[in-house]
Amino acid sequence: MATLFNLLKPVAYASLPFIALQYSPHGRYYTRSAIYVGALGFVATISAFLAAGLTLANRRFDVNYVVARTFHTIAGTLIGWRIEVEGEEWLRDANDGGGRPAVLMCNHQSMIDILPLARIMPQRTSIMSKKSLQFTPLGPFMLMSGAIFIDRGNSARAKRSLDAAVNVMRTLRVSLWMFPEGTRHNSPAPDLLPFKKGGFHLAVQSGLPIIPIVIENYWHLYHKNTFEPGVVRVKVLPPVPTTGMTAENVPALITLVRDQMLAALIDISPNAIKAPVPPPTTTPTPPNPASLSSVAAVVSDVVDDHTTAMPEDRVFESKPPAPTQTDLPVTMSKESLTGSSFEGVSGSENGAETEEDDEGMILVGRPT
Repeated sequence: MATLFNLLKPVAYASLPFIALQYSPHGRYYTRSAIYVGALGFVATISAFLAAGLTLANRRFDVNYVVARTFHTIAGTLIGWRIEVEGEEWLRDANDGGGRPAVLMCNHQSMIDILPLARIMPQRTSIMSKKSLQFTPLGPFMLMSGAIFIDRGNSARAKRSLDAAVNVMRTLRVSLWMFPEGTRHNSPAPDLLPFKKGGFHLAVQSGLPIIPIVIENYWHLYHKNTFEPGVVRVKVLPPVPTTGMTAENVPALITLVRDQMLAALIDISPNAIKAPVPPPTTTPTPPNPASLSSVAAVVSDVVDDHTTAMPEDRVFESKPPAPTQTDLPVTMSKESLTGSSFEGVSGSENGAETEEDDEGMILVGRPT
């Protein structure tokens, strides 16, 4: 007994500062932020081993589902967040129980969004990401989970990457998850930024429906210098069909989906300020607890991205440059798409340069 006491005594003394911090809102913010990013780093570290095991078990497209649920269980418990989901049945394919092929669109408030997204991550999923992430500590995990890497940097490459994504969606009935606002927007009022066009053009070109997903405004639980436990609601809305639509229908489609999402956001956000406020001109930068580890820093960059991996709207509004020998259209067979990973298409250097953003990613679901 004395030996056990001697072992626990240093732990008890070391925990005193942590306990004391819980009596201060600022203290809870910093400690929970550190715990959250630490959980990201831990799950990112073990994800490579999970990916290897599931790949050997011929379940490589369940990797992201297992990793997401693991993170949700760990992080949700540690920070005291419980996620309640309404309409989750819209994400499932009635034929096989897997993910329903669709373009999944969700509002984006902060890096904490990964927790509710991890809760509703469908089975058999993969990741579409900037190619640069292939060479980060997350690279091996992403390769083993069948990630789709996009090489972009100018309008020509961006357009070709979109064409390749549409080809994958049509051929393998892949679902794509994106943030249509294009940047995180954490405000006290339940409002949305204007939507970018990229995901809507993808939906129209692929003929797949759009499934809007709305995360409750959680300003009362999380914003700068505030991080409290609580319940966060997520609402999955019925699919919006795009069959028969063309590029001319995109503006009306954007308005329809955004209006539905905004109405749902207001409905499920009883703790938010009802009167809309103007969007901030600058986004406050929270402290960077990601310095706990290099892996955590990479994961935090992936989640807390300023824009998604989608190109700017001007890609769809400007005439693409004439194709060159290296800019010929790429065709993909179903056999070539089911390899160990999906490489992004490297295009010509002749396109107009597009704005670079942080490491962004889009989640995609792949039914077998």
